[in-house]
Amino acid sequence: MRSSSSVSLAGGRGSASVRLVSPPACPLASPVDAAVECLMVKKDFQAALDTCEKGLESLGSSAEQEENCFKYAELKAALTIVGIQALAELNQWRGVLSWVLQQYGETEKIPAKIIQMCILLYVKVGEQAVMKDAVCDWLHCSGNMSQSGFSTVAELYFLHILLPMGHTTEALEMLESDVGRVAFSDEQRQAICSLVDIQNEKNAASSNSNPESVAVVATTNASEQERSNQRLNSIMRLLYRGLSVASVRIRSISLHRVFLALMLLYLLLVRIDPALPSAYPWLLRLHRLLQQTWNTMFGPYYRANNRS
Repeated sequence: MRSSSSVSLAGGRGSASVRLVSPPACPLASPVDAAVECLMVKKDFQAALDTCEKGLESLGSSAEQEENCFKYAELKAALTIVGIQALAELNQWRGVLSWVLQQYGETEKIPAKIIQMCILLYVKVGEQAVMKDAVCDWLHCSGNMSQSGFSTVAELYFLHILLPMGHTTEALEMLESDVGRVAFSDEQRQAICSLVDIQNEKNAASSNSNPESVAVVATTNASEQERSNQRLNSIMRLLYRGLSVASVRIRSISLHRVFLALMLLYLLLVRIDPALPSAYPWLLRLHRLLQQTWNTMFGPYYRANNRS
């Protein structure tokens, strides 16, 4: 019901009556208050969601009054925001985007602040890929470029969706398109290009740790180990040859010389006192025998070294 008042204006011979009509009141502000109370005070998240849905249904049935009440768009956005929070508290965040699309019909018609809220929600749960196509469509809608939150949506899209997902080429292409020119200044675009370069370096570093690179590293380590084994085998062969030559030299010594040396040592150390003069001939003979044995075993090596 419209409220009215009459003002009587007197002038000259007659009078005129002017009826002032007050603007229509917006009757749907109470569902927002009730939903916020259920959400924040009572912590009854399902009741908050039900209240939001009932309020949105009432808004849909009162669409013909939108031209007479400018608060309808704000009320719809407020109910949607409270509904998103209720869905998140109910751990039903997977259905947030479809629920929002159910209220607005098309992605391009969703307000900027609700798009921002959806991006942050899905980024928080690590499912930013769900929002990629929807946000891309929203940004390319020319009607949204005049919204106050367009730059914020574009920034969230670049920083929290494209770059973390590794879509650097798409990020650079969009940066050079109308979206990038409208949303960012020249300094901001240069900063985003620097971030893209950093992300490309991270992608290159992570690609070095893929299974193929691990296989290449394993093959390289195997080849190095094979070369080490070859060097060790060569050293062992040389050592074996040296021992073989030494064994031949040892066999060339006659057994009677070894036996004679042992007998002389026995006589000198057990039967005869080495300090007595009579032990001198035996010591001289033992010295000669040891010198002959030494020359037989190691003489060729010393002669070869002296020649070289």
